[in-house]
Amino acid sequence: MTGPGEPDEQIEVARLHAPRDVRLHREPADIAGPDEVRLHVTSVGLCGSDRHWYEEGSIGDARLTRPLVLGHEFAGVIADGERAGERVVADPAIVCRECAPCRAGQWNLCRSIRFAGHGTTDGALRSMMPWPSRLLQPLPDRISDDEAALLEPLGIALHALDLGRARAGGSAVVCGCGPIGLLLVGLLRVVGVATVVASDRLPHRVAAAAAMGASDAVEVAAGMPGITGPAEERQVDVAFEAAGDDDALADAIAAVRPGGRVVLVGIPPDDRTSFRAGLARQKGLSLMLCRRMRPLDLERAIRLAGDGTVDLAPLISHRYPIAQAPEAFATLAAQRGLKVIVNPTPTRSRPEA
Repeated sequence: MTGPGEPDEQIEVARLHAPRDVRLHREPADIAGPDEVRLHVTSVGLCGSDRHWYEEGSIGDARLTRPLVLGHEFAGVIADGERAGERVVADPAIVCRECAPCRAGQWNLCRSIRFAGHGTTDGALRSMMPWPSRLLQPLPDRISDDEAALLEPLGIALHALDLGRARAGGSAVVCGCGPIGLLLVGLLRVVGVATVVASDRLPHRVAAAAAMGASDAVEVAAGMPGITGPAEERQVDVAFEAAGDDDALADAIAAVRPGGRVVLVGIPPDDRTSFRAGLARQKGLSLMLCRRMRPLDLERAIRLAGDGTVDLAPLISHRYPIAQAPEAFATLAAQRGLKVIVNPTPTRSRPEA
């Protein structure tokens, strides 16, 4: 008889073999290593970086070198050991804790980081996986498994919010209303920002931004300025570029006041961002780049979702079992909804209030 975690225990896995080529497999389960536990993966969120992998077979300077299991926004139930049965959400970053950024507490900048679903580290699109126990945070009952898959994007939005130094009574623009942009809209409202303008090319995302609390939600067209009006009216304190798009960055630079901040959150498709320097220089802008989330951001995200300050459920537009992972990626690539969730094993729903 096969014992728990033995090499011939078979699991369901979705692997990316080449751009737009996601295949289903039955494979032996990986055995948990030192300080790891096995996790029944219940929910995996697909995000913009997964879309880059799917459409381009790369992201930034990382290239697909072998069939890769994607998925870094994930939750599940611990399968064995002292924590067996515990519902958890994962921090997807395994850091060295020894390099200079790690020693400074900047774990998101670790020089030797291993990140789930990136490079050579398989991610969570599989029914069972090992992961370091220290990176699995317990979930309150209020947060469902599917909602928990949105906690990592919420952590990134919190990091971006801090970089932008948004203040109560101030003003902000969010250019790009995918899930992280929408979470930024909600967080800006939570901290008391008085005016929040949001823009996107997709009408359903513009509508979602309005529902999240945007003061004004604007539909824009490629190559056209989205934040219009006289220059003296474009005086927001901070602008967040969350589309990975030069047009969105141009709008952000145009909208922010002299001496203000622009935070780049989006990932461009060809690993290159460009903008006309004149206006940014004339305004003396500070450009900040947001990379993933920091060590405490996941804990902050759990608290905000757990106490109801941030409602993650409205952002979930599609759910697929792992057997339909290719269809899930097609939906992601077409940008037909907001957050696409894949369920490798059955999930636990949030109890009704």
